[in-house]
Amino acid sequence: MSTTPNNLPPPPSLKQTLGPSFILLGLALGSGELILWPYLAATYGLGLLWGAVLGISFQYILNTEAMRYTLAWGESVFVGFSKISRFLPLWFVLSTFIPWSLPGFSSATGAILHSFFPFLPEKVLAIGFLVLAGIILSVGSTLYQTVERFQKTIIIVGLPLLFGITLLLAKAHDWQATFSGLLAQGDGWMFFPPGVAIASFLSAFAYAGAGGNLNLAQSYYIKEKGFGMGRYMGKISALFSTQQNTVKLAGQTFDDTPTNHALWKKWWSLVNKEHFLIFWALGLLSIVVLSTLAYTTVFGQVQGQGLAFLFLQAKTIGQETFPLMRVVFLLISGLMLFATQVGVLESSSRIISENLLLIFKQKGKNYSLTRFFYYALWGQIGLGFITYLLGFREPKLLITTAAILNAAAMMVSFILMYLLNKKHLAKALRPKLWRQAILWLAALFFAYFLIKLIFG
Repeated sequence: MSTTPNNLPPPPSLKQTLGPSFILLGLALGSGELILWPYLAATYGLGLLWGAVLGISFQYILNTEAMRYTLAWGESVFVGFSKISRFLPLWFVLSTFIPWSLPGFSSATGAILHSFFPFLPEKVLAIGFLVLAGIILSVGSTLYQTVERFQKTIIIVGLPLLFGITLLLAKAHDWQATFSGLLAQGDGWMFFPPGVAIASFLSAFAYAGAGGNLNLAQSYYIKEKGFGMGRYMGKISALFSTQQNTVKLAGQTFDDTPTNHALWKKWWSLVNKEHFLIFWALGLLSIVVLSTLAYTTVFGQVQGQGLAFLFLQAKTIGQETFPLMRVVFLLISGLMLFATQVGVLESSSRIISENLLLIFKQKGKNYSLTRFFYYALWGQIGLGFITYLLGFREPKLLITTAAILNAAAMMVSFILMYLLNKKHLAKALRPKLWRQAILWLAALFFAYFLIKLIFG
């Protein structure tokens, strides 16, 4: 069978497939895995870990359903959503721009570096990291390759070191508490401890993965990796690349033939395995291990707000091992937070730029997707400047606020993903009933906690 836009290309091996899910894992590491879930563990114990299992499982289903659509059509899910309603591109611009323009991750990176160099103003450091993130995303050959390589490097270097510190310090009773927490059993309570802050739980739950609309960016990454019908679509070039690629928005699905359906099954199995191993398994392991580390080192000792618990963790690690480990822990944490900021800016700028382009196309105007991407990127960085100048710089507050807004956006995404794959995929390609049920269950779960947060 020839490789033409009417046919699915043959899938590669699992080893060659690894890559797209590292980007979403990188987005999760600096928020839920490193900050929010460890904070809950340090404050309430490990009995809330069941929420991490449920949260990342919900996001696994959402992400793979986004991949289902792009494998079949070659276009992003946002192009698909515009077929449901011409107003949805505006929704995705606003629901991505507002929460993800809050620069919590660069602010946290600046706070960590400020602890080493107190003479450097924290605000200047935070702004500097925002600019550095923009520069990284503006160089290289193609945007996808730049981000994938960057995230892979940080994850491969950082996670083994953090896992090693945890294995060194955690005792048998700590791991027992971890296992109990995965089964929703805390110290004398089930599911929720007395006085738990709903905002903190909802924030961590939303960030048990990429969070918000960024989960749907997985659609872009498999398209640019050339998966399925994405093989026939272009890639966004870096701003200063000498080769500027033409990027088509609208794709097409494959012909209804036995050969294509056999290849579809192989593709679907492959992307599910890749996403399960990298995003779900490694992501959940990261939450569990880093929460256990926080519980082992600082449970019951957390005082104050912000990143105080992270600095206390570093101090305890240095005391229980050797002083250099305090520095190592903080440096790894800072790198992961910065990598998250890079990933957040890249994914959110993709979403904003494509949806803006879809809005302008409705008005009969054509613009370059690559240039729109960089307008969105540097526009968000500019808004980050304004945020800092207005005095909003506390990292955990910025991250938590963004997480709550993203929880609301994600609730909508579960419903829209159900509608898209139900209406715009051939019957043989649609999700099974149990997957459809999970999409609705996840939307109801987020709705319940958002209502509880708002009305008490």
